[in-house]
Amino acid sequence: MVTASTNSGKPTRQDLQQAAGRTICDVIVPGLRMLFCGINPGLYSAYTGYHFARPGNRFWSTLYASEFTPVRLTPARQEELLDVGIGLTNLVAHASASARTLSRDELVAGGQRLEEKIELLRPRAVAILGIGAYRRAFYKPEATIGRQMPGLGPAPLWVLPNPSGANAHYPAPKLATVFREFREELEQLYIWP
Repeated sequence: MVTASTNSGKPTRQDLQQAAGRTICDVIVPGLRMLFCGINPGLYSAYTGYHFARPGNRFWSTLYASEFTPVRLTPARQEELLDVGIGLTNLVAHASASARTLSRDELVAGGQRLEEKIELLRPRAVAILGIGAYRRAFYKPEATIGRQMPGLGPAPLWVLPNPSGANAHYPAPKLATVFREFREELEQLYIWP
């Protein structure tokens, strides 16, 4: 595993190519309120050692806009998520240029590892960020955005849109609305705050 690096400059193409296959550490502890699960780290994230680090990724701004965090955090401040009961992990640990390059076997194995983490660490809720990856990892080809039945292990499960800037189906305001509605649903279930 790679811990957060001190790479602060803009990576070169060679830097990003060398980041392929690296992993980054989960931001996770037992008893979280909410565990967000990405698909896998991108090369920019692997280069920096931080989740959702690519400048065009909208994860951090969406968390703030949907009132999951009181301030707009940055990837370098990811550990502060633990202060509000949020953790981060990925279905597949290793970085790639695109999640589209992941095989079904990698996604299925990642789904099994995620279930094991949930059994061990008992977050109160889990959200997978990416409907396509969820469908493939859990053999749910008809799944839609929203709450999934049954949950995953002991935790209720939601699937939310991927916050990548490449996800044109969800412009920033629509993405924030989906995350805000999710947070409100968690409040109604006494999971959040």
